[in-house]
Amino acid sequence: MRAHLLFLFFIILTFEVSAQTFRLSGKITDEKNAPVPFASIYIRNSTYGSITNEDGEYEFKLPAGTYTLVYRCVGYLEHNEKVTITSRVEERNVTLYNEPFVLQAEPGTGKETDPAVGIMEKVIAKRKYHKDQVDEYSCAVFVKGLQSIVSSPASLMNRSVANALQLDASGKGIIYQSESISKYNFKNPDRVREVMIASKTAGANAAFSYNKASDLQVSFYDNDFVIQGLSSRAFVSPFADNARHFYNYKLVGRSIKSGRQIDKIQVIPKRHNEAVYQGNIYVIEEDWRIYSVDLFVTKKDANINLVDTLDISQQYIPITDSVWLPTSTQFNFRGDVLGFKFKGYYLAVYNNYNLDPKFPKDFFNGEVMRIDTVANSRNKRYWTDNRPVPLTDLEARDYQKKDSLFAIQHTTAYLDSAERQRNHFSAFTNLIFGYQYYDRKTRQSLYLYPPHETIFYNTVEGWGIRLRPHYIKGFDNGQSFSVTPMLRYGFAAKLFSANVGLTYNYDPSNRGAFSARFGSDVLDLNNAGTRSLFFNTLSSLVSERNFVKLYRSKFGVVAWQREIQNGLFLESQLSYAERQQLYNTSFNHIFNNKEREYTANNPLANPPTVESPLFPTNQALTFKASLTYTFRQQYVVRPDGKFYEPAKYPKVRLNYRKGINGVLGSDVNYDFLSLDIFDDHLQTGLLGFSAFKLTAGTFLNHRSLYFMDYNHFFGNQGTVFNPTIGNFHFLPFYTYSTDRSFVEAHYEHNFAGNFLSKIPYIRALKLEELVGVNYLAQANHSNYSGVGNNQLIQSVKGNYTEAYIGVQRFVFRVDYGVAFDGSHKIMQGFRIFYGLR
Repeated sequence: MRAHLLFLFFIILTFEVSAQTFRLSGKITDEKNAPVPFASIYIRNSTYGSITNEDGEYEFKLPAGTYTLVYRCVGYLEHNEKVTITSRVEERNVTLYNEPFVLQAEPGTGKETDPAVGIMEKVIAKRKYHKDQVDEYSCAVFVKGLQSIVSSPASLMNRSVANALQLDASGKGIIYQSESISKYNFKNPDRVREVMIASKTAGANAAFSYNKASDLQVSFYDNDFVIQGLSSRAFVSPFADNARHFYNYKLVGRSIKSGRQIDKIQVIPKRHNEAVYQGNIYVIEEDWRIYSVDLFVTKKDANINLVDTLDISQQYIPITDSVWLPTSTQFNFRGDVLGFKFKGYYLAVYNNYNLDPKFPKDFFNGEVMRIDTVANSRNKRYWTDNRPVPLTDLEARDYQKKDSLFAIQHTTAYLDSAERQRNHFSAFTNLIFGYQYYDRKTRQSLYLYPPHETIFYNTVEGWGIRLRPHYIKGFDNGQSFSVTPMLRYGFAAKLFSANVGLTYNYDPSNRGAFSARFGSDVLDLNNAGTRSLFFNTLSSLVSERNFVKLYRSKFGVVAWQREIQNGLFLESQLSYAERQQLYNTSFNHIFNNKEREYTANNPLANPPTVESPLFPTNQALTFKASLTYTFRQQYVVRPDGKFYEPAKYPKVRLNYRKGINGVLGSDVNYDFLSLDIFDDHLQTGLLGFSAFKLTAGTFLNHRSLYFMDYNHFFGNQGTVFNPTIGNFHFLPFYTYSTDRSFVEAHYEHNFAGNFLSKIPYIRALKLEELVGVNYLAQANHSNYSGVGNNQLIQSVKGNYTEAYIGVQRFVFRVDYGVAFDGSHKIMQGFRIFYGLR
């Protein structure tokens, strides 16, 4: 009965400390009186614990009573101490002694196999049992992170750099701290729901961030897992089913802890440059379960990003006689960027496990995290009473400094000054990236696009200008209203277009929005998208390749979208347009290529350089709708809105488009239906990740439609390509457009450096290798474009296939591929991407 009451008390304690609790604190040192940082302390026969800070200090808030405290740290003898709490502050300092793991002689067998192999075979055999032993639980989790600069290069240090990083005169200092307290709920195999009730940050995160409980949910009972932010590869657990293919094991010694025999086993990678760990693991004999781990990965051996070394340690404690779960998990890291040497850590402390939480039926509804509205406004007293890991003096001073700076930076005078600076026009920056004016008081912003998206050239309009100011008005409830007028004029064609777009985001939590646009414009015949104004200008003027084909449209369109239930998103649109064919009027160029001349604005013209009619002026009333379903969609609810997590499973999208005949003089009459199945990041364990998109579509009827009503594909005819899955590398923009049935398939696999990381010198570049294939098949027929009673016949095309290989680093990517029409090779070459489409 007492144990149940104690457990109930600890649950309450984690969130609101009772007035009848008293402070137990102390310091843990080693035999040389040096502090022992990040040692675990927990109360026996409970799941309430803490760990020491970097100075070896710890503290508890406990009601009066007698407790047995267990002090643990890797490499030290476990220490148990009985403490009686009365109505006063209690201090208990502890010395931990180095633990001599004794390696006893094994009976001779005539074999040289290390005893650790047999031990690990038994642990691995029970891996899945221990992984699935607990079906569900809830607990309280405290997460703390810290990043600091330990030395700075003299050549780069000046007052502005020191102020920006908030470093002292010696170039050292804490640049980021974070803390959070959450209630974490879990159900096997991967259902999660977290409620963050308190959060505090100070400074700017310069590396990677794990500031919530789910970020540090590391289980070495999984065969492998990805260390988010540091590598695209999944790292093999030393306890994985196939671990013996990657690791050698060496028994370092044995020790007795609380009556249990603990085996210390060294983990040794069999090969360099693989996604594996090094270090030591500790297992409990007879139970064959994890007692603790102390592992690390390095940039040199594992080719990780951002940091040079990452240490991962984890301590397990008994929740019941047969169930052990982590009491703490910690990531320590260090690295060097441009001579700035940094170090830091993220740690999680787990308290008050409840193995029988009795979750309601629909408790795990896709909401993986909710941040309380007052989480970021907890005061100093709250954190003093509730954080299980005390601040060091240095951390406390840094908080005080940054809190004072935060207060200054949020005064009206400072905010006004910062806003004036942000709104100041900078010729170099704004001419490249555009200019944005923002008024925080009225939540209004105005964005002006840069010159390369404003001034253009094409053979239809000649030199032209397109002005598109974008205005947004935000509201306190998260809603927003935007207006985007557009003025466009082509000087050679003397063609003026103007339209205006309006969008009202009325339900941001469910992506609910109304929008409308009306006016006139010059549009691409391929409504799936070809090239941007900028790249079409370059290709036209430099190489006389006017890839984009245009037409004139006077239109009005209204649209509505909303998530109608979690994971189910509906988009709909009704439009009316008068479409008119355009012809080339300008033939400028920078270099006169005598072997090439501009093609006609009719993509199906034969010969291609001679202008010919493609379609008559026509009217079209069109309805479109798409329904997208994300399996097990997950999202985070924050005080400022609802935010969707990357999907773990493929998405399915159903598309329907109808040309409505006879209404408002509409000339079109067709029905189009297609189905997409896609996933842009499908983790495949040790071999990286894949992306795919499958689409099948058909025109249920095609009594009357024009070329812009065809189904078009994401083609590419330039050197720069779009790497998004579903785009082709070499497919002509218009040649394969169709009004009949089709199937297209795209598959790409990123090996995440599994092969290139093994090649000397090349591995230092941290390149990721990838392969892919794109495929398009259409009904075997001729495509027609109606021009009165005369029909323009497009030649029959076979099945189209592309295969490619490539390498990438961040946003930079180079591919080499080959394209086939049927069995006939039609093109090969390089395609590049460097962040611009």
